[in-house]
Amino acid sequence: MKNFSNAEFSPEVIEIMTAALRAAVATLPEPVHAGHVDALAQSILRTANAGERDVAVLERIALMELQLAPRT
Repeated sequence: MKNFSNAEFSPEVIEIMTAALRAAVATLPEPVHAGHVDALAQSILRTANAGERDVAVLERIALMELQLAPRT
């Protein structure tokens, strides 16, 4: 995971990010790959750090970034 050591989030924002991650992971087909969860989490952290606070927007951006990410 990329370094987010300088990011600070209130408990409320952490709850929002957690809800967005859970919602995004719930849309993925089983079995869910750990790399996909990591990519979703990084996207949500990055987007929330930029100021976004809407759960649906965080989820949608994370899923779009996952879809656009190069396959390995």
